[in-house]
Amino acid sequence: MDCIFCKIIAGEIPSFKVYEDENVLAFLDITQGTKGHTLIIPKKHIKNVYDLDEETAANLFKVVPKIANALKKSFNPIGINIVNNNDKPLQQVFHYHIHLIPRYENDGMKLSTINNYGKFSNDYFNNLSDLIKKSI
Repeated sequence: MDCIFCKIIAGEIPSFKVYEDENVLAFLDITQGTKGHTLIIPKKHIKNVYDLDEETAANLFKVVPKIANALKKSFNPIGINIVNNNDKPLQQVFHYHIHLIPRYENDGMKLSTINNYGKFSNDYFNNLSDLIKKSI
C-alpha cells in the first residue's frame, strides 16, 4: 500500500510518536501548525469518516481527550482545535486522521466557520433535520 500513515505504522517511515496502543497511533504532525500539533490515527487503514466503523471510531475517540490533556499539561495552550478533513477540498492523506492543534495567543491560525445565524427559517431547519433523520 502506498499510504504514508500505513508506512509510519509499519515503522517504514520515522515519526515522533506520543502515544500508541494496539489500535491507535498518535504522533506529531511534521507541519507543526502550532507547537504540539498532533495527529491521531487508527492503525487500521480507513480512508475517511464515511468508511469509519463504530469500533474503530470508539478506539480512536477514547484517545482524543488523553492526548488533548497531555498537550494542555505540556504546553498550556489557551485552547485546542480538533479538526478532521474528509475528501475535497482539504483531505491530503487518505488515511483517516484527527488533528489536535493547540492554540496560543497570536498564533496566526485561522480555523472558523461562516456565521449565518438568523438567515434561515425554522422550516429550513426542520427540513434539514428531517432529511438527516431519514438517512440514519
